[in-house]
Order: sequence, then C-alpha cells, then structure tokens
Amino acid sequence: MQRNFGPLNSRLSSGSRLSFQTLPFIYQAFIEKETGFPKHLSRRVHDLYFQPIHQEFQGRTLWSLSNAFTSAFKELDPISQYKATAKLAGFLQSARRS
Repeated sequence: MQRNFGPLNSRLSSGSRLSFQTLPFIYQAFIEKETGFPKHLSRRVHDLYFQPIHQEFQGRTLWSLSNAFTSAFKELDPISQYKATAKLAGFLQSARRS
C-alpha cells in the first residue's frame, strides 16, 4: 500500500481541475449509478464540494471531490461507511475517464 501512495499522491495533488460537469456527476452517484451510496447524503456532498470546510479543498479537483464524498460518509454508521468508501474508488475512476 505504501508503495502505491507516492504515485497516487502525485496524481491527486497535481491540482488539475476536473474536466466534466461536476454537479450532474455528483447527483449521478446517488440517482443513476448503482453505487449504493445513501441518497440522503447527496446534498451534503454537494455542499462539501462547492463550499468546503478546509482551505486545501477549495480547488475543483478530483482530490476535493473525493474529500467531499468521504467527509459526507463520516455521517454513516461504521458498516455503511465502510461499504460506501469501498465503492468510491471505482466511481471516481469513471470521473477520471470523463
């Protein structure tokens, strides 16, 4: 895992802005996609992405989108949080391809 951290960190912190329509993509995660993300978190993810709590996530990057999802998932019980977080990586891969 540590071996892969360097390349992952450089990809996420490159600061490249997302090239897709983020708002529809966020809601697709809860409505159209079979991700299983709890629908009641859609507004929370939206708020955390467009009005982040931490200055580091002000940029509209994949890193800030990932942070919005994982921060919202913290409101779930531990089992649901684990399941949602496990599905997040595959979902975000589709964002990189968009």
